[in-house]
Amino acid sequence: MRVLILNQTFHPDVAATAQYASDLALALVERGHQVTAVCGRRAYDDGRGERYAAHETWKGIEIHRVSGTQFGKKARWRRAVDFGTYIASCSVHLLTHGSYDLVIGMTSPPLISWIGAMFTRLKGGRFAFWVMDLNPDEAVAAGWLREGALVTRVLQWILNDSLKASSLVVPLDTFMAQRIEAKGVDPARIDVLPPWSLDDSLRYDAAGRASFRAQHGLDGKFVVMYSGNHSPCHPLATLVDAAAELRHRDDIVFAFIGGGSEQATVKRRAADEQLRNVVVLPYQPLEALAASLSSADLHVVVMGNPFVGMVHPSKVYNIRALGIPYLYIGPEPSHVTALAPAFSARHGDVASVVQQIEAAAARGVTAVRSMSAAPVEHGRERLLGRLVMALEAAGSHILHSDVVARPASPARPASQTDSVSTS
Repeated sequence: MRVLILNQTFHPDVAATAQYASDLALALVERGHQVTAVCGRRAYDDGRGERYAAHETWKGIEIHRVSGTQFGKKARWRRAVDFGTYIASCSVHLLTHGSYDLVIGMTSPPLISWIGAMFTRLKGGRFAFWVMDLNPDEAVAAGWLREGALVTRVLQWILNDSLKASSLVVPLDTFMAQRIEAKGVDPARIDVLPPWSLDDSLRYDAAGRASFRAQHGLDGKFVVMYSGNHSPCHPLATLVDAAAELRHRDDIVFAFIGGGSEQATVKRRAADEQLRNVVVLPYQPLEALAASLSSADLHVVVMGNPFVGMVHPSKVYNIRALGIPYLYIGPEPSHVTALAPAFSARHGDVASVVQQIEAAAARGVTAVRSMSAAPVEHGRERLLGRLVMALEAAGSHILHSDVVARPASPARPASQTDSVSTS
């Protein structure tokens, strides 16, 4: 079948949704489908002003990249304008496309899914909604939009219309599924599938760990690491407060790696409070990601209190696949607490976070790391194969028998020169 994937980020971007979309596209191509991706020309965390080619064929995937403004993330109006101009450019570009058998809409930027739903209504085909986060619910919970305001009602109608048009809705966890079902979606059209760990690309890398730690002055330290998107939905104030409380500990260092609007806040606090135990680094390319993640002694997964069922920190699956202990800071229950993290604390409970970090440092937890069940339960082969089969079923009215007869097996991962985040 002819498949269209709509998401602002795609290969070779570093964002997590880019890697998941690229993995899916590769798996579909291996199954014999024709895949086109329409995405943006700028990287998600565009610190270098890099522009990707407007058109590229990559491993059999046709990639079309459209332009938009690049005001950045320093203010909400800037993000809104960037999102709006991208959606407008994407809509105009799609008018030049013929029909597709299946259109897969994701959620970067928010509500790009509606463009996919409208496209199938205009040109035919079926629509599948891969819900990586839930907006405008998330924006309301974050205080960016006011409940009941006109713009909120319009955006909520757009979301509901996207869900109504979907032959298949794929939320990442049961909490998200419950929210979607509460919007009137038939449970028969909902298939809960968490994102997979990047176990084909990520392995615990002892040599890389040593090299990365030496390169960034981490030798001899107990490294507490937050790696991924620095977003208001993943508030880091409690973790930075803990770093401030532990500034007297020369043997403990806090590494913040990634990007996003809140990374500047971490940098500013570290500078203003002279937190010499805080290291801030940008997103790491895929070839350095195993070394970067392996260099931690304790990872940190963070989710804001109001966001259960709206966002889904996927970094936890890579951390579990590496077998490194992690501290979860966030509400309970959530999809993270369901995985039984080694350590858990609530936002604002700085004393508990400090106590658990010191306890982990005293035990030297990396010395007793053991592989978890994540590669099996949340492995790429299992979950990507399930997603491909669900999408093929959603478009089953046009599938040919020779495609159906072949077993679902995911494609090989992107090349080792690609990049990824773990947000």
